Amino acid sequence: MFVLAELKSTVKVHPSLFSKGLSDVAKFELNKKLANKVLHKIGLMISFREVVSFQDSSILPVDGSSHTDVIFRYIVFRPEIGSLLTGKIKSCARDGIYVTLGFFDDIFIPKDELQHPSRFEEAEQAWVWEYPVEGDEKHDLFMDVGETVKFRIIDEEFVESEPSGPPDNETSSSSTNPSTDHNSRPPYKIIGAINESGLGIESWWTQNEVVDDDDEDDDG
Repeated sequence: MFVLAELKSTVKVHPSLFSKGLSDVAKFELNKKLANKVLHKIGLMISFREVVSFQDSSILPVDGSSHTDVIFRYIVFRPEIGSLLTGKIKSCARDGIYVTLGFFDDIFIPKDELQHPSRFEEAEQAWVWEYPVEGDEKHDLFMDVGETVKFRIIDEEFVESEPSGPPDNETSSSSTNPSTDHNSRPPYKIIGAINESGLGIESWWTQNEVVDDDDEDDDG
């Protein structure tokens, strides 16, 4: 889920910080610059790990600050395609389910990647798995907001940020409308799936285990 990325950046050190260790200043400045930000094709930056090396350094006469090239390692959130994660359902919409890990919200499970067959309940704003039981009967298993869900990562999307112009009235009003939130494109997005055995709402499978255990006891 977390990887170490080796990166290079220029660290600016103000003269007032010259008395401090360069490693400590680099750690502070790089965390301030990168923490909780997404780097394109790299992932969500979590925390500074270590300095690999300091390279060229120069002092500009404008403000007297030193500018040093630093090669460093940074802890990054970028889980592998095919890996399993567990999160909580943040919201449901007709196009699928939105999941959060707490520190990362841009996870989407499309409707075609839910357990089959599933339907969307407008009144409940929830997806429902029509779980087949004996005969032609079905048992409704709801996917409610706040439920713990286990999913497999099937894809990821990176979107490069683009400069935006000044907000106009139309943009300002739409940005405050919750219904448009899902239409914005985050810089890093994970696509998940729960359409296989053992995936989906955790309680589905723990309940099944209890039922199976009871059946075994009855047979005994």
